[in-house]
Amino acid sequence: MPSTTDTAPPGAATPGTGPGAPPAPDDPASLKVVPARHYARWAAAVAVIVLAAQFVHGLATNPVWEWGVFRDYVLSETIVQAVWVTLQLTAYATVLGFLLGTVLAFMRLSRSPVLQTVAWTYIWIFRSIPMIVQLVFWFNLSALYEELGFGIPFGPVFWSVDSNSIIGTMGAAIIGLTLHQAAYAAEIVRGGVIAVDHGQLEAAAALGIPRLRQIRRIVLPQAMRAILPTAGNEIIGLLKGTSVVYVMSIGELFYQVQVIYGRNGRVIPLLLVATAWYVVLTSLLSVAQYYVERRYARGANRTPPPTPLQRARRFVRTLRAAAAQRNRPVIPLKTPGPLGDSR
Repeated sequence: MPSTTDTAPPGAATPGTGPGAPPAPDDPASLKVVPARHYARWAAAVAVIVLAAQFVHGLATNPVWEWGVFRDYVLSETIVQAVWVTLQLTAYATVLGFLLGTVLAFMRLSRSPVLQTVAWTYIWIFRSIPMIVQLVFWFNLSALYEELGFGIPFGPVFWSVDSNSIIGTMGAAIIGLTLHQAAYAAEIVRGGVIAVDHGQLEAAAALGIPRLRQIRRIVLPQAMRAILPTAGNEIIGLLKGTSVVYVMSIGELFYQVQVIYGRNGRVIPLLLVATAWYVVLTSLLSVAQYYVERRYARGANRTPPPTPLQRARRFVRTLRAAAAQRNRPVIPLKTPGPLGDSR
């Protein structure tokens, strides 16, 4: 009995599916792709560009900035010496503060309740007192202790010296900045050590590695990835925080700027001088932080992304290769002649 439905023979094209047939309505190929239009994003970008252009125009045209005065003082001998003092304060406080902070961090991680209590109390006190109060306190230390001596505790003193002769103005500033920085550095280091998997220490102990070597060769290199970002921010904050020592009449950057504009009355351009130097120093510290973080990320990322300098070099090489390709002479191709004849 013949079938009521016609079946296409094998290999025959189904109607509506041939090479020239239009796609079916439910076929994804028939859908028109329309890119998303982010009108709000474009409006926000235009608004930001307009505001940035207004700000730059104001910097260039507003006579209050007095760019001539800025050029006269930005590289003057007095300002450069003040920048050097600022760098000295930052370097001493950073190195000594993180050394003391590392000791305090491991004291807090110790199993001794005495060490834990002493470290916690130190961090609590020095994080509670403002830096300017600490600096003024250390500046007036001779009012509390006229002499500093060496001898038996609670017993006779064998050797003593006037406190002012040991701790001068610069020394008081370094001590105040160091002790203040150590309290924050201790928590930064402790957070990085806690972030290391405890199984690393267990494996090192099973191999018989001494405790000090475990910390120096296993714990700290891994903890540096967690320590460096926060430590970098803290060092940058310390660089700007050295301006507080102006209360001690130390010739750092902000103090010298104050002295100069106190004499000539050019407040705005002199503040701009200080701002420019702080921006330059902060940028250099940020670049150093980037490369140090990149170095300690080698264990976790075997193929780190290229640095900005490497990207710039690659871009220059690409431009040179494209220019060389354009300047290369074009050699015309030979057209084949009749059969058996090549011209």
